[in-house]
Amino acid sequence: MNKKHATGVLSGLAIAVAANSVAAEGNMDEITIAYFTTWPIPVMAYKDTGELDEALGVKVNWVAFETGTAMSAAMASGDVQLALSQGVPPFVVAVSGGQDLQLVDVAVSYSDSDNCVVSTNLEIDKTNTELLAGKKVAVPLGTAAHYGFLRQMDHFGIALDSLSIVDMDPPTGAAALGQGAVDMACGYGGGLTSMKEYGNVLLTGAEKEELGILVFDATTGPADFIAENGDLVAKFLAKKDEATRIYNAGEASDEMLQAMAKSSGMDFDAAMAALEAMSFPDADAQLSEVWLGGAVAPFMKGVADVFVEAGSIDGALDNYEPAVNAGPLKAASEM
Repeated sequence: MNKKHATGVLSGLAIAVAANSVAAEGNMDEITIAYFTTWPIPVMAYKDTGELDEALGVKVNWVAFETGTAMSAAMASGDVQLALSQGVPPFVVAVSGGQDLQLVDVAVSYSDSDNCVVSTNLEIDKTNTELLAGKKVAVPLGTAAHYGFLRQMDHFGIALDSLSIVDMDPPTGAAALGQGAVDMACGYGGGLTSMKEYGNVLLTGAEKEELGILVFDATTGPADFIAENGDLVAKFLAKKDEATRIYNAGEASDEMLQAMAKSSGMDFDAAMAALEAMSFPDADAQLSEVWLGGAVAPFMKGVADVFVEAGSIDGALDNYEPAVNAGPLKAASEM
């Protein structure tokens, strides 16, 4: 779904009111989950099979978005109850701005699936990044790609005011890079794959991780919905963890892999290529100090501080612990 269609989804005020009313009662008949196309997460294998509806006891609707910022808006309006694989930076931006959202699960880690690509024509790599000064860059503002871009520019000592930065979602940024309308584009998923046809990355995923530039998405939702429907959220996370463990163990059948690809709007080969750059921590790993048990909240604080310094948001919270809720995942791990 493109931004125009996503905006159309947000305009359904009657639906939003109804969704908020049902959530407040804690008795859902159906829920809507936001997701990204070209993002083949294992649980997507259940998207069209009815397994999730049966496990949760409600009808599950799915709506595709191009950016995590649009997901935040949809959750604010009540059109969406859970966002699967929302980027941490757009989540942090929303929470820092006062939106009452909570992170309940780590959906995917993908250091190599989120990056910035410089046009081949410029012959710029990590050894001569000073040549980026004065160049035009496409960045999906407020997303994981935006955060990675800021951290990379800081690492290379490139002043942001020396660049012309334009807000473009990844597919649009890829097209602009191919047309020569921008000199560098940042993005993720299928958009990044297209960008690489026209240029090269400045840093690999491993090189970014060495600098502490983590890239992961989360399952998120409005705090009031999670509070009123904790059991429902736990059931969803339990099915998600089931699919994750099957995939991580190398036990995913061809049928499951095909379903992951189809549900993500990808052909099989493209989905398998995308999966090579992704990793999926299971519930036990997520509840450790590496993720929800310790590192996630401080990491979000770091993201917020970078955005404040760059002038992208007005201010950061003192503490992001309230925005991390491991309760539903703990309950899911015991199911």
